Amino acid sequence: MGRRGAVVLDPRLSMIARLVGSCPCCADIGCDHGRLGAFLLQTGQCRRMLLTDISEPSLKKARALMHGLDLTDRVRFSVGDGALALDETPQVAVIAGMGGTTIAQIVRQGRERLAGARLVLQPNVAAPQLREALSRLGYAITDERVALDGRRCYVVIQAEPGKSDYSLKQLTVGPVLLERLPEALTPYAAFRLRVARKALAGASASEDQAQQALLKQEIAIWEEVFACLQR
Repeated sequence: MGRRGAVVLDPRLSMIARLVGSCPCCADIGCDHGRLGAFLLQTGQCRRMLLTDISEPSLKKARALMHGLDLTDRVRFSVGDGALALDETPQVAVIAGMGGTTIAQIVRQGRERLAGARLVLQPNVAAPQLREALSRLGYAITDERVALDGRRCYVVIQAEPGKSDYSLKQLTVGPVLLERLPEALTPYAAFRLRVARKALAGASASEDQAQQALLKQEIAIWEEVFACLQR
């Protein structure tokens, strides 16, 4: 908390809030402690928040936070599985802090509830798989950012209903990140290279030829991107 109860976000949540922008109603699906929603309400970015979580104990933390900040009259709480917990369609929906395949499943299962909502997504892993799923589900990626928090890097993806078709390189790095090559992409590219090279060593030990081929392809993509960033 900041002064007089003002919520202060870490770099990851701050980047998510930046991509949310301003809207009448925002949903935070899997809200956990509810700090993002409280910040969006306090700063006036959003007039109303829909806070959902599959866990009642987690939602209880968000309820307590909103009550302490006197924000409960602008929040609707609901327990349920992903976007299926929503009883109205928000203008923006945030799904953050989960695996990319889990986020994709939430979007897939909740397509009717999400309708034309703009999505702000932060996958902890499997970002390429999430991008591919978004394209199949009829979404186009309109913005991407990398948030740096100490030694950790987080990718935040914004998507809107629309047609899209991405190459392997775009799926791996991100179409917007690949186009803009922001400075924050450098440490993220270095991190992805470390992960892929470690995975390749493991795949080589197990003689998994198919996995080795995929990892070599990924490494080649990130090496090319990293070289571009160093120029």
